[in-house]
Amino acid sequence: MADYFSTWFPEGWDWLGWLLAAIIQAVLLLHVIAVGAVVFIWMERKIAGRIQDRLGPTRTGGKFGWLQTLADGIKLLSKEDLMPRDADPLLFKLAPYISLAASFTAFLALPFASGWVGVRLNIALFFVIAVLGLEVFGVILAGYGSGSKWSLFGGMRQAAQVVSYEVPLGICVVVPVLISGTMDLVTIADQQSGLFSNWLFFHDPFCMLLFWVYFTCGIASVNRAPFDLAEAESELVSGFLTEYSGIRWSLFFMAEYGSMFLVSGLAAILFFGGWNGPIPIFFWVPEGNFTLETLANLVGLGNFLLKAVIGVVVMMWVRWTLPRLRIDQVISMCLKYCVPIAAFCFLGSVLWTALHIPFLNDVMPMQSRGDVREGWVQDIDNEMKQLEKRLATEAYELNSAVEGGPQQEAQTSLEDDSTDRVALIPMQQPEGAQ
Repeated sequence: MADYFSTWFPEGWDWLGWLLAAIIQAVLLLHVIAVGAVVFIWMERKIAGRIQDRLGPTRTGGKFGWLQTLADGIKLLSKEDLMPRDADPLLFKLAPYISLAASFTAFLALPFASGWVGVRLNIALFFVIAVLGLEVFGVILAGYGSGSKWSLFGGMRQAAQVVSYEVPLGICVVVPVLISGTMDLVTIADQQSGLFSNWLFFHDPFCMLLFWVYFTCGIASVNRAPFDLAEAESELVSGFLTEYSGIRWSLFFMAEYGSMFLVSGLAAILFFGGWNGPIPIFFWVPEGNFTLETLANLVGLGNFLLKAVIGVVVMMWVRWTLPRLRIDQVISMCLKYCVPIAAFCFLGSVLWTALHIPFLNDVMPMQSRGDVREGWVQDIDNEMKQLEKRLATEAYELNSAVEGGPQQEAQTSLEDDSTDRVALIPMQQPEGAQ
């Protein structure tokens, strides 16, 4: 996209194309969070009404109750923005934006279809997990900056819960990385293309069990019931949210719903093939046909959104079904169950992979993971060669402009494809340089 927009501007102003592409991508991702929050609030009201037999959310607010969500939004925006007298003004105002920024930033590396990602990173999984963990800083600042003991207790409990559950969550995401051999989320999902039996959930029995541990830890990391003691209205008077109202309160919940979608989307990529559906339609699309590839990616986008939304619905189902755990039960769940089970599944999955024991993945595999991995490595190698060529061209042009001609300087070798890519050789004009 950036390269396309760069052609709109004269030479020297191509950075405007990059800026325009960045703004468009940021707006699109922001709409995923904002519109997603509105849809999820409507869904949660409907699901809660059905599960707990509440008549209101199921019968009011126009067709399917969509006006109820609109009324909630107007109410939040029109509420007075209050701040306690003893609060720290800077921290109190900054905390909601930090929480939302952490959730938003993690979306940059989350792919929605093959190649449809804000920023494709080789360490995308590490980036998403690391950035998602920064959301807890907003919670701590909210609890500390509110000047209330209830807020402080809630913030500290939330911080302890998130940090503790990140340990088994990290163990769970390592297994798909070991099987796929990469942390690039696009490559991990592409390696699961083919029939549904090629999804990593069906790689071995330990992966099946590991997904449920991941999902449990994911619910705890986004502070959803039954792990929502940090904002329990009966014990902590809403915890770190006690002193917030209006738009700042809604920012915390936008971050929470965004994180719910992020955790569910990550589960879809790591365990359920991402955008690959149960039927391998991508194999029927000829390479180089832009129209058919775009249509296939749109179908893949629908597959990914469906899987992620199902994960969010299950989180809502769990919230309105199970009772809230006490703080000792929350810690016991992590230390006594999640960590040992995750470690056991990690060892079991590693041994299963090392011994090449067949399972459902080996039933009619339509694509070898090694082929996709080899293509990914080849792409990286081609990108490195292009980068070396561009750097060599720029170095030659800069040297010619400063010294007035070629000199004996360090130059990147263009022809050498061996491991020693950078060598000190006499400056020569590289191929393609003007």
